[in-house]
Amino acid sequence: MGESTFVNQTRAQTRPAQAARAVKNRRQGVDWILIAVTIALTLFGLVMVYSAGPKVAQLGNNPDDYYLKRQLLWAVISFIAAGILSYIPYRLYIRLTVPMMFVTLLSLVAVVILADTTFNANRSLLSGSIRPSELAKLVTIIYVSVWLYSKLDVLNDMSFGLVPLMLILGLTGGLILVQPDISAAITVIVLGGILFFLADGEWRQIGLVLAFTVLIGWIVVNIYPTGMSRIMNYISGLRDPMQASYHVKRSLEAVINGGLFGVGIGHGSTKFTGLPVAHTDSIFAVIAEETGLIGSAIVIAAYLVILWRGLSIASNAPDKLGSLLASGITVWITMEALLNIAVMVNLLPHAGNALPFISYGGSNLLITLSGIGILLNISRSSGEKDSYKGGGPFGAVVDLRWRDRRRRVSRFGRTPGAR
Repeated sequence: MGESTFVNQTRAQTRPAQAARAVKNRRQGVDWILIAVTIALTLFGLVMVYSAGPKVAQLGNNPDDYYLKRQLLWAVISFIAAGILSYIPYRLYIRLTVPMMFVTLLSLVAVVILADTTFNANRSLLSGSIRPSELAKLVTIIYVSVWLYSKLDVLNDMSFGLVPLMLILGLTGGLILVQPDISAAITVIVLGGILFFLADGEWRQIGLVLAFTVLIGWIVVNIYPTGMSRIMNYISGLRDPMQASYHVKRSLEAVINGGLFGVGIGHGSTKFTGLPVAHTDSIFAVIAEETGLIGSAIVIAAYLVILWRGLSIASNAPDKLGSLLASGITVWITMEALLNIAVMVNLLPHAGNALPFISYGGSNLLITLSGIGILLNISRSSGEKDSYKGGGPFGAVVDLRWRDRRRRVSRFGRTPGAR
């Protein structure tokens, strides 16, 4: 009796301690740096949308703060979605990934059938309010991550690994390409290739993925007149900036006007004198003009911080699925940002990517912050693990692929333990 009572008392005493440790572990897993940078970029985006939006709003007979109010509403909805997703266990996506992909493909088909045309392309639903290609990027990352995680043991078998992966990406990218949304289609395919690499795909098969991507790009450039004109304008702009496309010339004008410190937020002139889509794709040009080189550098640094924190979360994830999800989401967000910035200064051909967290667009903001919510859940799941493990972003990428030193898939003529 006495011994039983002692055991029960001991158990009763350990329960509060275990609960306290669990709460502490969850708090340790919250990446406050990632949260702070995300909030800062989103709030800065609201300011820049308010600065860049009045001219476009006036053209539509709307008040000057029209786009600010809409973006603010989407920001509130997006932060709520991110908060909810940060508490949903990421392993739940193993069961949800097929329905999610089905709904995404259905919405992409609906875009083509309903033909809701904006900017000479069928990319949205409900008069431009919903853009399924944005959803497709995040859902593709989730679907491919779960699929690769389930196929790790047979990944380097062509019939079970690369071929099905290319079919998945080809179907999704093809439906996006029909709209046409060339940049989104290429983004989906590139993200699939990166995830295949991080899942320990063989270099030979990775080379085939790259060749497939180049082939798709070549076909797109030759089929769509827009693609060819963008390439030619890009090449001309490299030779002589005065021969670049009108869009790039106005963007470079804004960058030059901004100088080192900028002309001040709200005081830029290029957004009023012909800079195309100043509040969406060209918003970085407005940032460069109004905050100067220093402000632009701070924005770029913020995206690099997201890259650092996201890859650190990936390298500390509890399992390979968490690593793939976190790395895919992180690379997607930073790739979109760097593509948008590079296009504005003619380092890359015009692609039409939005600047994450900053460009006007409810679908883009909602999906991007949802990705951050999933990242935060993976971070929380890491528990007591050191959130700063892995050093810089490059070290984290290397660690993602080879950190566990697990043996490669056995091949014909090799012993299971052979490397």
